[in-house]
Amino acid sequence: MPYAEGGRRRLSDAVSGRRRRGLGQRRCRCYAEGQGDAEGSRRRSLLYADGVCTPTVVFVSCPGEADIGHQAFGTKGRVIASAFIYLEIFFALVSYTISLSDNIPLVFAGARLHLPWLHLSTTQLLTIIAVLVALPSLWLRNLSSISFLSFVGIVMSMVIFATIVCTAAFSSVGLGKHIPALRLDRIPAVSGLYMFSYAGHIVFPNIYTAMKDPSSFTKVSITSFSLVTVLYTALAFVGASLFGPAVNSQVTLSMPPRLVFTRVALWATVLTPVTKYALEFAPFAIQLEHHLPATMEPRARVIIRGSIGSAGLLLILALALSVPYFQYVLSLTGSLISVAISVIFPCAFYLKIRWGGLSRPVILLNAAMIALGFVLAVVGTGSSAKLLVQSIQSGHVA
Repeated sequence: MPYAEGGRRRLSDAVSGRRRRGLGQRRCRCYAEGQGDAEGSRRRSLLYADGVCTPTVVFVSCPGEADIGHQAFGTKGRVIASAFIYLEIFFALVSYTISLSDNIPLVFAGARLHLPWLHLSTTQLLTIIAVLVALPSLWLRNLSSISFLSFVGIVMSMVIFATIVCTAAFSSVGLGKHIPALRLDRIPAVSGLYMFSYAGHIVFPNIYTAMKDPSSFTKVSITSFSLVTVLYTALAFVGASLFGPAVNSQVTLSMPPRLVFTRVALWATVLTPVTKYALEFAPFAIQLEHHLPATMEPRARVIIRGSIGSAGLLLILALALSVPYFQYVLSLTGSLISVAISVIFPCAFYLKIRWGGLSRPVILLNAAMIALGFVLAVVGTGSSAKLLVQSIQSGHVA
């Protein structure tokens, strides 16, 4: 996609913006479908078709979602939007690191690591090593290098999808496991997973303002969301049909360990988070540089940027090792943060900015979307938080 002038900041935001979702949400989609919400894809399509089209009209004068928040509600709008965006990036990285920790012991099956002065398991040590390997990427300032990491992440996501399809087609694991058509009691728990999967809304303004032909934005957005929905839905039904309701939150953990497809999928799953760290930290780094004194030497800028990024990644690592419950952290992030970014904020900003020129049906539709977003946020957050606390308590007891 051609980029207009002044695209450095917009490119970094768009690159950081994902989505990123290729790793966590695709595997969690299998888990969600396995838990019985087979109607999910149809509801998602209707929900996000409106979400894609509604805020487009306000993009022309606003290069980012935080800027749209500022235009709608002033400084408070900018601060709130920015806080939610950065929180989502932070917790998404926590989820990726948990995924890395879950899969890396299967990649290095049989490995035994022990440091007498550290009470850490082999899995924890392997995870720490993998994160430390990725740490130097946070010191990169070249956006071309970061964009390359984005491409690698996309390839790894497609590899994971292909290996699961090959497992269904060529292995002894047969399709046809029973999947409940609908389990209403599971909807609060999985709604956050759906929201997290589609939270790429934050980069829509950046992509719009960077396009050579912005008039094609709506068509591109609908096409992209449609393709992603087809991919998610296909993977969901293949994974759930292979392994049934008992499928793990990450379908790679359910795949037969001796299959070559499994080995490839596990390696792709481990490599994907490693490619994401620099990508996701790009918005933090660029905002930080904008706030540093203009007279500061380039070397000092690099040191400050890299040091803060490294400290943030180590904090993410510590949190991931302390709360290693992938699906619940992901679901909580989706319910608590992503629903606001994807549903509530776009509709609220749109109503505030365009209020005088909107028809009554449009106002009611957006108000209904906001109300639905609040319901999903409250119910989903409560359910996810409860399950996460129960898992933590069970882990401590064990």
